[in-house]
Amino acid sequence: MSLISTQTVAEHATPSSCWIIVHGKVYDVTDFLPEHPGGSKIILKYAGADATEAYDPIHPPDAITTHLPKDKHLGAIDPKTAIKIVKEVSAEEKIRQELMVARPSLDEIVNLHDFEAVAKVILPPKAWAYYSSASDDEITIRENRAAYQRIWFRPRILRDVSVVDWSTTILGQRSSLPVYISATALGKLGHPDGELNLTRAAGKHGVIQMIPTLASCAFDEIVDAAVPGQVQFLQLYVNRDREITRRYVQHAEKRGVKGLFITVDAPQLGRREKDMRMKFVDESGVAKVQENQSGIRKDEGVARAISTFIDPSLSWKDIPWFKSITNMPIVLKGVATPEDALMAYDYGLAGIVLSNHGGRQLDTARSGVENLIEVVAALKTRGPWPNPKFEVFVDGGIRRASDVLKAIALGASAVGVGRAFMYSFCAYGQDGVEKAFEIFRDELEMNMRLLGTRTIDELSPELVDANALHSHVGLTPTDNLYNTTYQPLALAQFKTKL
Repeated sequence: MSLISTQTVAEHATPSSCWIIVHGKVYDVTDFLPEHPGGSKIILKYAGADATEAYDPIHPPDAITTHLPKDKHLGAIDPKTAIKIVKEVSAEEKIRQELMVARPSLDEIVNLHDFEAVAKVILPPKAWAYYSSASDDEITIRENRAAYQRIWFRPRILRDVSVVDWSTTILGQRSSLPVYISATALGKLGHPDGELNLTRAAGKHGVIQMIPTLASCAFDEIVDAAVPGQVQFLQLYVNRDREITRRYVQHAEKRGVKGLFITVDAPQLGRREKDMRMKFVDESGVAKVQENQSGIRKDEGVARAISTFIDPSLSWKDIPWFKSITNMPIVLKGVATPEDALMAYDYGLAGIVLSNHGGRQLDTARSGVENLIEVVAALKTRGPWPNPKFEVFVDGGIRRASDVLKAIALGASAVGVGRAFMYSFCAYGQDGVEKAFEIFRDELEMNMRLLGTRTIDELSPELVDANALHSHVGLTPTDNLYNTTYQPLALAQFKTKL
């Protein structure tokens, strides 16, 4: 590999000749500038210099090598010319470090809301905006939580619940919890180890992890971190280039991934206004349009900047193709109606996830658990239920084991939890994720005993009262913990105080 001096790299710092350094390697990204999902400005900010620090939080390590042709991989930095940069700790970072020291100990974390409250304080504003944002008026994200407060238990008594077992199977794979880790993007915005925190904790505790397409860590890095026998699924955003999708899916299958969850509710990303207000900015803090690039959007948040590859033409006609390229069970993630649930069943898929993308897509879409009742009723018209060949999962708004039990009682096989696990590692790393598992276990044991159920299979619709679930105007019990962590939307701000 050729060695290139830092001085030589510095000579290529213009739009017509743009080189950057990432992890000690030099790349010519000149031709890639107009194609970069985040726009050219963010790359040009590091033209002729080391872009590693900006690159790492929002890209897997292999993203640049995957997307750039081999002839654009120019070589490695000559260590004799490498400049050691002593970076001054910013005021924001100093405050964050002080907050990390002052944060509650893990012993003081008693529920999943605690993790979110700590993350809200610890995370940089851009990271918090990306993680917490939802679409438009954020009605659906709040409804996801509120829906569970409209479902009431009907507990049974005088049953021997001295031993309770909450383990289950998900797509035929054993899981210690009736909960899987749902895919969430850009883990390194919250912690340097990103998604690896989830992988390591899941492997230790027998919980299934869904690997996100938009992970900060490389796919192979996540799989390599798994222990022997650990079960992982893959969440897939379908690329406009189907050959890229085919290679990705087949590589995942070869690496031992046990299920393919195709996201179907994101032909275009929703308007996540908290995230959009954290647009990419230059050093002066003003989002400028580059010369001769008037078409660049000024209001791109992190989400839109990283997701322009997603194919809006994805349709039912593509399902046979997916079935032809993999033997993994295929699940559609983002189903919201019984009509589409029946179509998924008729296409011979392995299951569906009733989901509204954590409230980040179509605002005022109903919650997954509300859709569950109609979907199960529709699927019963196709034969006996539950059907081991077709599983229904639910995600969105789950913060308590009681939520998990309500969803399963209404017909779900298991539930997905995304944000809550992500928040758990933001301030506590792998230990935080393990604590979150512990909280679920403790709550499951208590709630199953109080409900009068010994196993997950004993959960049934007779144990819940969901009559109020479809009422969107009635009184919903207030969830004070959720309301405390929820950050309301803000309006456009003046640059100076009036």
